[in-house]
Amino acid sequence: MQRTATVLVYSDDSNTREQVRLATGRRPAPDVPQVEFLECATPAAVLKELDRGGIDVCVLDGEAVPAGGMGICRQIKDEIFNCPPVLVLMGRPQDAWLATWSRADAAVTLPVEPVEFAEALASLLRKRVGVVSA
Repeated sequence: MQRTATVLVYSDDSNTREQVRLATGRRPAPDVPQVEFLECATPAAVLKELDRGGIDVCVLDGEAVPAGGMGICRQIKDEIFNCPPVLVLMGRPQDAWLATWSRADAAVTLPVEPVEFAEALASLLRKRVGVVSA
């Protein structure tokens, strides 16, 4: 039996965190593990949870305040050994260059579009934890 994947979701906005949960459901694709969410509303909480370990993918809100997800992404890519893949939520498609600067592994725009988001998350989970055998 495949273990559950842990997805850290950072946003100061509870509605954004809810959009991520609803777009994912129990699992974003049939061939990846079920997902458990670990929600963080502050940058300090993100760093604490990453230091603790066990995170398979991070979803970071690029529009969060006081620290946006793109800046946090760049920081954790520099500071966290074997940093999990990061999916950044962007305010607009024109911010894709910022997602590249932040070294995000994937990026989608807000508001969360369920199919696009689930595909991006599933792709990162496949790389990190493998796939569920049929």
